[in-house]
Amino acid sequence: MNFEPTEMQQQIAQMIRDFGKTNIQPYVLEWDEAQEFPVQVFKKLGELGLMGVLVPTTYGGSGLGYLEYVTVISEISRICGAIGLSVAAHNSLCTGHTMQFGNEAQKQRYLPKLATAEWIGAWGLTEPNTGSDAMNMKCVAKKDGNDWVINGTKCWITHGKSCDVAVVIARTGDVRDSHGMTAFIVEKGTPGFSGGKKENKLGMRASETAEMIFDNCRIPAENMLGEEGDGFIQSMKVLDGGRISIAALSLGIAKGAMDAALKYSKERHQFDQPISAFQGISFKLADMVTEIEAAELLTMQAADMKNRKVKMTQQAAMAKYYASEVAVKVANDAVQIFGGYGYTKDFPVEKFYRDAKLCTIGEGTSEIQKIVIAREALR
Repeated sequence: MNFEPTEMQQQIAQMIRDFGKTNIQPYVLEWDEAQEFPVQVFKKLGELGLMGVLVPTTYGGSGLGYLEYVTVISEISRICGAIGLSVAAHNSLCTGHTMQFGNEAQKQRYLPKLATAEWIGAWGLTEPNTGSDAMNMKCVAKKDGNDWVINGTKCWITHGKSCDVAVVIARTGDVRDSHGMTAFIVEKGTPGFSGGKKENKLGMRASETAEMIFDNCRIPAENMLGEEGDGFIQSMKVLDGGRISIAALSLGIAKGAMDAALKYSKERHQFDQPISAFQGISFKLADMVTEIEAAELLTMQAADMKNRKVKMTQQAAMAKYYASEVAVKVANDAVQIFGGYGYTKDFPVEKFYRDAKLCTIGEGTSEIQKIVIAREALR
C-alpha cells in the first residue's frame, strides 16, 4: 500500500490552508467563545466542493474518493476541530446516507443542494435514553394512509437546529428488532419538525449540537430511504464510513496540536536553551510524531478499503479508536509542553485539548469500537 499524498491531495491540502488563513483561523476563538455556528463559512466551503467531496459530479459533487476525503477533514481540523466536525457530519452522515441508500428521485432532489451547501444536512439516530443502545429507540413512525407520522426526540445532533434537511431513523417495528427501524428524509419547515435545546459544550463549540423534535410530523411515503425496516442496518453501514470521518478529524486535531507544540518548543527558552533540547520534551514530541503516523496509516488503510468497496468494519473501528485516543494524548502533551501558557486561550493548544475529547465519544465511543474490533476478530 502506498499512501504517499497524490498531487490531488497536495492541491486540496494547500487550498484548505490558503482558505483557512483568511476564512477560519482569524475567527476560531470568537466562534468558540460565542458558540457560533458560522453557516457562511460552510457556504464558501460548498463553493470549493468540500461539502460534497464523495458525491458524484452528476449530482453536483466533487466525485472524489475516501483518501481525498481524509485529506479534506484532517486539514480543516488541523485549523479548527469544530469546523472539521461539521464538514465531516454533513458529508458522511446526511449526504452519505442519502447517496448510499436513496433512490434516483431522492438523489436528484437532495444531493445537488447538499453537495454545494445550499442546504445543510443533519442525521438523527441518537436519543436521550439510547446513546450506544440504538435498538432501544423510542422515536416512532407510524403509517397513516400514504404518509408516515413521526413522534419523538433525537439528541446530540450536529446541525439539529440549523439544518435544512435531516435523515432520521425512527422505530417502525418492535423494540430491539434490528429490522424494526426505518430511515426518512425530513425537510426544514415540515409541520411538527423543530430544533430543540442547543447543547453548551466543553469543546467543538462552533459546531452546533442540538435536539430535533418530532410532534406528529407528517411526511409523504416517498421520503422513506430504502425499504421499511432497513434503517438500523443502513445506519451501521453509514457509521462505518463515519468512523473514517472521525479518525480523520482526530488526525487533524492531533496534527494541529503537534504543530503548535513543535513550534513553541523551539521558541521557548529555559536555562539558556530551547526546551526542545530537554529529553523530557523531546521524548513527548517523539511519541506525538510516532503515534500520529500510526493513526494516519490506520485511517488511510480504512479509507483505501472503503474506496475498493471491501468490508472494513474492523479497520474503520480501529482507525477511529486509535486516532481519537491519540488526539486526546497529543493534545494533553501539547498543553504540558506549553506549561502555564497552554492553559490559556492565548495559545491554540487549549482548544485542541477541549475539542479532542469528543472524538473518543461521537459516532461510537472508544468502548463501542473495542466491542466492534473484538467481535470482528473473534469471527
